[in-house]
Order: sequence, then structure tokens, then C-alpha cells
Amino acid sequence: MSNTICNQNFKPTMDILSAFVNNELWDEFCQFIESNYSRTSQIEFSRCSMQKGWNVKYKKSGKSLCTLYPMAGFFIALVVIGEKEKAEADIFTANCSNYIRELYRNTPYSCGGRWLMIEVKESTVLNDVMKLIQIRAK
Repeated sequence: MSNTICNQNFKPTMDILSAFVNNELWDEFCQFIESNYSRTSQIEFSRCSMQKGWNVKYKKSGKSLCTLYPMAGFFIALVVIGEKEKAEADIFTANCSNYIRELYRNTPYSCGGRWLMIEVKESTVLNDVMKLIQIRAK
């Protein structure tokens, strides 16, 4: 299955990606985005050396809400906190899970924001990511 995720000649469906991730947090997050923001996913292939393979993008009014990178057993959520979201994200991350707090603190500001590559492996992190998306979507 992992060859499917990295094979640019075979575009997987959301069902295939869900089976690959094999973690209920993936389905919960996708449902959260689609029901709260009326957004459907865009499955795209990335050649980026940092995270090569198929990913799922969610956008609102042309603005990226997040990009999901399916992994075996978990997923990575890329959330960019830009200048507009910075003040609210600073307050929120000071009171969230240790993992998110440290990641936010240690991710430098570059290219217009903090590019948070968040490994979603547990529900507390998922809840924090959902809140960051809410901040981003305002």
C-alpha cells in the first residue's frame, strides 16, 4: 500500500487513503473539515523532498486551511499560521498540548508564517489541530 501513496501514476481515493492511514483520527478530521467548512478534499501529488507523495488539501476561498499527509497509522497536518492568525495562535498554543506548544515555539517564522507539520497520533493533538484550523479559517 505504501507504494500506492508514493506512486504518482496512481491517484488514490479518499477511501484508499483512509485505509492506508488506518486511524479513526483521519476520518474524524476529514469529516470535521468537510462538515464545518463545506469543503471537499483535493488529492494532489507532491514531489517535495520533505514529504513526497499524495496529500489532501483543504481550502476556503482560495486560502489553504491545511494539507494532510497520510502516513501508516497516523497523518501529518500542515497548518500555516500567518501574520493575521499569529496573535490568537500565540494565546491558544500557550495553553494547548505540550507537543503543539513546543512545535509552535520551535518552528521559525518563514515564507509568511509558521509552517507547522503536526503529527496527529492522538486525540488531544487532533483537537488542537482543529482549533488551529478554526483560527486559520476566520
